[in-house]
Amino acid sequence: MTINIEDALRHLEGADRRFSKLIKKYGEPDFAPQSNYFKSLVRSIIYQQLSGKSAFAIYSRFLKLFPVNDFPSPSKLLQISKQTYRSIGLSKQKSIYIKEIAKAFESKTVQPDKFKEMTNGQIRSELIKIKGIGPWTIDMFLMFTLNRLDILPTGDLGIQKGYMVFYDIDFLPDKDYMIKSAEIWRPFRTFACWYLWKLVDDDFQW
Repeated sequence: MTINIEDALRHLEGADRRFSKLIKKYGEPDFAPQSNYFKSLVRSIIYQQLSGKSAFAIYSRFLKLFPVNDFPSPSKLLQISKQTYRSIGLSKQKSIYIKEIAKAFESKTVQPDKFKEMTNGQIRSELIKIKGIGPWTIDMFLMFTLNRLDILPTGDLGIQKGYMVFYDIDFLPDKDYMIKSAEIWRPFRTFACWYLWKLVDDDFQW
């Protein structure tokens, strides 16, 4: 992120004073840019639709498949059998998705070296071509790998539940409600979402 985090937090406090309590309680968001884009996308696939603890357990078993500390290359992942993936708890569908990502990186279908210069929309258009990568995975990639400042993952259940607590409502908000409510958080919706996650999961980490 090419901005002083204090500016972002000051903006959120000015937009809605409820953020002041959250900032005091949880401190500053711990975003750090990631350079291994392939690793980030594979990890996101493993974490899809799972609780944090379950996903972490499977991801840990996944890493143990490779004795070297470095994350495996796309070509290495393409050599792993579906049976091996299943043995560590990955579903058949997720093992297919991981191989599709590996194929895309191996064949240069996607060009990650250009991501830093691309807009969010351009990156979405590139990644959505890969089977298994949808809006949620792209949102997580933009937020936690590229550290883009103004992402609002409306399809994330944790964020939806965070809205319920933050706004004291008794229903899961839909996309329109979320976008409209978050308008005052611009251009720092990524930071706001971090606090919403913490609201419903104090141990939240990505």
